[in-house]
Amino acid sequence: MKCIETRGNDGQRPAFVSFSEAILSPMCSYGGIYVPESLPELGMAFLEAHIDAGYKALARDVLAAFELDIDPAAIDEALNLYDGFDDPAQPVPVVKVRENVYVSELYHGPTRAFKDMALQPFGVLLSDLARKRGEHYLILVATSGDTGPATLETFKNRANIKVACLYPDGGTSDVQRLQMVTEDAANLKVIGIHGNFDDAQSALKTLLTSTDFKTKLEEKRTFLSAANSVNFGRIIFQQIYHFHSYLELVRQGAIEMAEMVYLNVPSGNFGNALSAYYTMRMGLPVEKILISSNRNNVLTELINTGCYDLRERAVIGTTSPAMDILKSSNIERILYALYGQQRTKTLMQQLDADNYYELSGDELTRLRAVFSADYCDDEQGKTYIKEAFKNGYLMDPHTGTCFKTLDTQLDKPLKTIVYSTAEWTKFSPTIANALTGETDTQDIDALNSIARVANIPIPERISALFDKPVTQDTVIDKVNIEREVLAFL
Repeated sequence: MKCIETRGNDGQRPAFVSFSEAILSPMCSYGGIYVPESLPELGMAFLEAHIDAGYKALARDVLAAFELDIDPAAIDEALNLYDGFDDPAQPVPVVKVRENVYVSELYHGPTRAFKDMALQPFGVLLSDLARKRGEHYLILVATSGDTGPATLETFKNRANIKVACLYPDGGTSDVQRLQMVTEDAANLKVIGIHGNFDDAQSALKTLLTSTDFKTKLEEKRTFLSAANSVNFGRIIFQQIYHFHSYLELVRQGAIEMAEMVYLNVPSGNFGNALSAYYTMRMGLPVEKILISSNRNNVLTELINTGCYDLRERAVIGTTSPAMDILKSSNIERILYALYGQQRTKTLMQQLDADNYYELSGDELTRLRAVFSADYCDDEQGKTYIKEAFKNGYLMDPHTGTCFKTLDTQLDKPLKTIVYSTAEWTKFSPTIANALTGETDTQDIDALNSIARVANIPIPERISALFDKPVTQDTVIDKVNIEREVLAFL
């Protein structure tokens, strides 16, 4: 597998890099990011050959199709981490919740969010590469709530790796914050910043592209990488569960092999949607990808109007905070796939300079041939949560946004796979409010309330957080991030 750059090559870097080089150093010319030069064909023959395959066997063969320059033993070790999910035989259950609607539950890993699906194995691969090269790496991660805990979990106590995790202070749920600030491994640093996720992500990208910062790291014999979905090492693992979910519908008798389906994604940074797009390109029978947003609906506007407009716009705090994002990194990979390097460079540089770009009419038509989109406000989302619970299904607020899109964007009577990205435990005050009307509830009280109403236990991994001591209490202004990270090293 060769990787190339979304914005073209500046002549100072190799025109092509291997997968391992791309995940170790994910940023490239002109501030772009890496994409695969080509995608493997995994059509009907591949699907039919894997109708009885377990998740790990399917994952191994999807990865093999990319011809990665990774030791097969390391891949096996990475995939074995799925054995630590709730059900090793079925790490991603697919559950019918409505007529023609099935939820793919991606949150059964250690941090109860879909980021475990990619970050659990990704951490093994990256640390294995660092160890074999005899190199030390600083992994930077910016989180809106779920990437941080998953990154810290996968890298804690791993040799040759240190992690600096940036999160918006006050911009995550209590459970998400506790999952980060109670981590006590010596190779982890958690930094709260005064600001929002876009501030954290912008700071991360600035450090990743800063020659001065890299020079200071080299003085400490340390190289720089990232665990956000700017790193293609995340995306390659996310593709697997789209194939798995489709095959699950076939196994359940919900669809026939080769039958078209909709994929419905709650989208913030667009990595989940991007991986769905790649599987569509590789041969998965997908009619369209539905993008569900909250009131930070810049993605809805892009897909419906062709305008990416951040002028005079600020992040709105919502009850689905993992989607409180305005600059979605993986849109860039979609632009590259649809319009090529030069147009991607032009659009992204215009966004950086003017907080705005606009697609041409033809470009918008090509985008809308793949994606449809809508957004869901907080009150609508709680209505969908309550309705689903009455019908026997408990879901989180991000999943709730998908049901608005189901109601407005389907134009064919096909089966839909909704991707549920977080367990109910991560956003319990919102869910408790939706189910019982209670307000101003702390996470622990809301967890107990939901457990009582739904007659289910609170997972031990979650309930134990409230008794763990806070070991990471740094909260700073974003201008001080570089100084704090260097002090940590």
